[in-house]
Amino acid sequence: MSPDRMRVFAFEFQKRYAPMLALLGITPQTSSVRITATEMVARFGPFSARSDLDNITCVSISGPYKPYKAIGARGSFADGGATFGSTTAGGVCMEFRKGITALDPTKKFKHKGLTVTVKEREEFAKALREAAGLPVDS
Repeated sequence: MSPDRMRVFAFEFQKRYAPMLALLGITPQTSSVRITATEMVARFGPFSARSDLDNITCVSISGPYKPYKAIGARGSFADGGATFGSTTAGGVCMEFRKGITALDPTKKFKHKGLTVTVKEREEFAKALREAAGLPVDS
C-alpha cells in the first residue's frame, strides 16, 4: 500500500441490534476500521483499538455468530480476544504478536485478537493481509 493511501471499511449494522448499540454511542457514523501504510485502527463508538501492521500475524473470516457472543464491544476470557460486533452475519478476526488495548480504559489489559464485523469482509481481509505482508489466500 502506498504511504499516502488509506482504506476505510464500514461496519455492517444489523437492524435489530442498531437501537441498542446506538444507546452506547455505537453507530455507523462512529464506527469504522482504517488501514494505513503503517497501522490498523478500529473505532467502535467510544471504543478503539490500533495495531502496527507488522504486529498482525493472522487474518481470518469467521461467523455467523450467536448474538450473545457477537453484539457490542466485548472481551473473551477464553481466548483473550476482543470483539467490536454489530451483526451476527460474520466478521474478520485479527491475531497479534503483541496484545493490543481495545476495551480497558486503563489500557492495562491486552487482547491477543480482535474481531470486527465490517460489511466487506472478503475485501477487508484481503486488504489487511496485503498491508501486513501476510499471504493473501490465507
